[in-house]
Amino acid sequence: MPADEIRGAVHGTAPVPLSVLDLVTVGAGSTASDALRTSVELARSTEARGFHRYWVAEHHSMPGVASSSPAVILANLAAHTDRIRLGSGGVMLPNHAPLVIAEQFGTLEAMAPGRIDLGLGRAPGTDGATAAALRRSDTLNEGADDFPQQLAELTRFLDDDFPDGHPYARIHAIPGPVQGSTPGGVQSAHRPVIWLLGSSGFSAQLAGMLGLPFAFAHHFSAQNTIPALDLYRETFRPSEALAEPYALIGVSALATDDEAEAGRQVRATALNMLRLRMGRPGLFPDPEDAARHEFSPMEEEFAASFTRNIVHGTADEVRAGLDDLQKRTGADELMLTSHAHRGELRLRSYELIADAYGLPAA
Repeated sequence: MPADEIRGAVHGTAPVPLSVLDLVTVGAGSTASDALRTSVELARSTEARGFHRYWVAEHHSMPGVASSSPAVILANLAAHTDRIRLGSGGVMLPNHAPLVIAEQFGTLEAMAPGRIDLGLGRAPGTDGATAAALRRSDTLNEGADDFPQQLAELTRFLDDDFPDGHPYARIHAIPGPVQGSTPGGVQSAHRPVIWLLGSSGFSAQLAGMLGLPFAFAHHFSAQNTIPALDLYRETFRPSEALAEPYALIGVSALATDDEAEAGRQVRATALNMLRLRMGRPGLFPDPEDAARHEFSPMEEEFAASFTRNIVHGTADEVRAGLDDLQKRTGADELMLTSHAHRGELRLRSYELIADAYGLPAA
């Protein structure tokens, strides 16, 4: 597998390649259609500015997040882009049969050859009741515990290399390699690049042992970032995919023309997360509503702790914060996710960050 399918190029004065994580945020007063149109605009814009990859994340039963079906969204983005890598950040593998994911991402690979990343997580991406409905089972821990076995099964479907005698030896994920070995068949040499995602040490260690690239969710598990990256690097074993470790971190970042606007949006982000943690997820709140919300002392403490890890402010302030974070963690890539009530603010944030680093002009 060519290294450039994983490792991105550095543009301008950015310390490492920059990428995008999109939760397809739906703000109060907007529709899912509005959010999905913003995602297309954002993918096209960041592609033009030299961002390396664009991922969408699987979430369920959250009114303010319209990314329950990553494969469907990625198919639409593939039709509107030409170069930027597209992928899942991630697909929650225990929610799905490995064969289904192999088929979905094999189809995406056929649509956009050489551009597809398959980022995999073992969390449900939702609450327990919703996860049970997705999996048609209430034994949720089994899905997480079986993750290495599910990953191995998925990899064999993608490579079409179950050994003789295996119950799945005669089952093929299509589109996939079997088409190239069928008489008259011609098949692309590419297959989706597998990444492991995590917010603790489990996936870090597994990614290291398997020699896979690793993505860490710094944006909601900042206290575990450096320990997890250290564990990944310590346990890394070279593989066909990678000769050396490669780790990106997800970073919540919002740049605005007006520093006060960044503060307003971050306050709304904190309220949005607070409602989620209290079991009352909703649309991303209007900053005016967030300003009127009376935070209890405990809620205020939560908001302060949560927003501490959001890099926000003017473009120069965000650039300085990202530079410092990359230096402290040694991350090989920064994947930026922006949260704002209006889509145009998210678009503007990436433009400002691109300008601050001197990325190629659109």
